[in-house]
Amino acid sequence: MDIIPVIDVRHGVVVAAARGDRAAYKPLVTPLADGSDPVAVARGYAALFTFPILYVADLDAIEGRGANVQLAAALGTELTGVRVWVDAGLRPVDTALVIDHASREVPVIGSETMVGASDVEALGTLPPDRYVLSLDFRGTDFMGPSELLDEPDRWPDNVIVMTLARVGAGEGPDIARVADIVSRANGRRVYAAGGVRDRGDVEILHEVGASGVLVATALHTGKIKAGDLREIAGL
Repeated sequence: MDIIPVIDVRHGVVVAAARGDRAAYKPLVTPLADGSDPVAVARGYAALFTFPILYVADLDAIEGRGANVQLAAALGTELTGVRVWVDAGLRPVDTALVIDHASREVPVIGSETMVGASDVEALGTLPPDRYVLSLDFRGTDFMGPSELLDEPDRWPDNVIVMTLARVGAGEGPDIARVADIVSRANGRRVYAAGGVRDRGDVEILHEVGASGVLVATALHTGKIKAGDLREIAGL
């Protein structure tokens, strides 16, 4: 079971995400780092546990202010051996260019950035092991083309179920939705994102078939500790 720590970057600093209301995100305050610099927070994660993957949401790029273009490289240099999953608001045609030039950076395509059937079809041109697809939900609404949910054969090897309204809300993950996506994923690795409060939530997600979880708040608050991470890795 993979635990993937999350860094959300807005205006160049790490912010504490809450319910997907990006305008309200505040600079992160955490015992894991001195300040909210992305590299400092990444070092704090590394001191806690040897994570194989780090997830970065470049909210500046997603919101159209311009990408933090050196961020993934800086994090990759700091965290030797760690793969960096980066959501920078790319559509499939742009992702192809990133795949051609990236090494340890793995682009994430968020369904919220996709605009129609042509984007869904374009996923078929991408190598399924070189990018990650995030299926984004707000409440009960799917944020993206309906065709994407209806055609799981177009999904890549790794899929995130992102429940934005539960991010940082302390309400627990959407177990039923994750289980539903797992049932349709045909063996693909499914990762839950949003609402994970503690080790108990991780264990339940493991039971319904999730391959891993994206976590931030539970790490910063100490609800998931280093000892938990070592034991969860063995699930």
